[in-house]
Amino acid sequence: MTEIILAIFFITVLLLFLSSGVWVALSMIGVSAIAMELFTSRPVGDAMATTIWGMSSSWTLTALPLFVWMGEILFRTKLSENLFEGLSPWMQKLPGGLIHVNVVGCAIFAAISGSSAATVATVGKMSIPELRKRNYPEKILLGSLAGSGTLGLLIPPSIILIIYGVTVQESIAKLFIAGIFPGIMIAIIFMTYVVIWSLMNKNKMPVLTEEIPFIEKIKKSGKLIPVILLIVSVIGSIYSGVATATEAASLGVVGALILSFFQKSLTVDSFKKSLLGATKTSCMIGFILAGSTFLSLAMGFTGLPRNLAIWIDTMQLSPYILIIVLMIFYIILGMFLDGISAVVLTMAIIEPMIRQAGFDMIWFGIFLVVVVEMAQITPPVGFNLFVLQGMAEKDMGYIARSAFPLFLLMVLATIIIIIFPEIALWLPEKMIQNIN
Repeated sequence: MTEIILAIFFITVLLLFLSSGVWVALSMIGVSAIAMELFTSRPVGDAMATTIWGMSSSWTLTALPLFVWMGEILFRTKLSENLFEGLSPWMQKLPGGLIHVNVVGCAIFAAISGSSAATVATVGKMSIPELRKRNYPEKILLGSLAGSGTLGLLIPPSIILIIYGVTVQESIAKLFIAGIFPGIMIAIIFMTYVVIWSLMNKNKMPVLTEEIPFIEKIKKSGKLIPVILLIVSVIGSIYSGVATATEAASLGVVGALILSFFQKSLTVDSFKKSLLGATKTSCMIGFILAGSTFLSLAMGFTGLPRNLAIWIDTMQLSPYILIIVLMIFYIILGMFLDGISAVVLTMAIIEPMIRQAGFDMIWFGIFLVVVVEMAQITPPVGFNLFVLQGMAEKDMGYIARSAFPLFLLMVLATIIIIIFPEIALWLPEKMIQNIN
């Protein structure tokens, strides 16, 4: 009974803070301070200072601002233009035509960004006007872009995987590697949907008239080589064990600067904007993580996570039932919170349950990110929907309806990952064997 009262207290006070417009990080710090003052004898100020400093000085966390900065640099290059020109000659003859550029382009940029919103914005700023010019249907154009943009959260380097790894103290490198196959699988599922949709709606698709010689296709594809080399360098260095996630992030920043320099898009102004953008994003995430760490400490002192885990254990839920319940829970939560906030707000309570149920924490990280990805395309707080609303000049409802089939496909992908956990776990285990 005590744990139920504590849970109600935490949730009620937190909702009061959030509904009043207080920042997520400050809300978590506020509810933690109140809980520790009321239910524990530990000095609040001392606990807060020690916990937040310990989190902020974590070496693992240094990879976060570097990967964010790499994405910010590339966001300001000619990458979107190069992606479209390099991919379109090969995609236009597939059923669905250039709509596939949205999916493949988002998958490629996801591998160098780590941000869902940045992925949608980068690919969308070139593909939307080009596809509209060729009279592709708005519904599949915007829906595929909204859904594919979520790959920015899963395909490494992923910002949210770094946050999850720091929160549950799991290897960032393993999480990155674990996200590769699920990310590719979801991209293939999306492309299959585009093929099926286009075959069922042939009358709505534009007729292909342009023929591009094979040599010209090769020349256009050459623009993708620098980006692919950067991806291989960053991910390959982690997979081979040559570099840690932080060292790979440093390599990525240097590579992004070199790439933008040779593209002549690196100016003093763009450099300042990329640095400022990365600083703002990293500080925001760091502040949320600080609040999350203090919330975890406060919950630990009250005994809430342990007691909840014991309570759930007494309910004798099967692991599959537990994971399905959590999937529904995170989908609902994601309708009101962004992905990062949803993860850091809940892991203090969810982590003991998952470990108690015997799930692999690397696998659960991938499962969690795929479920949280759905929040990017669900109203009212769907970041990808907001980004597209400004770019496409369509109302939120239209974009959400266009993205709904992709949402259902992500539910399907989640079920596949639950049934076949090896999709996420095989590559990290292989990586460990290679290093050893």
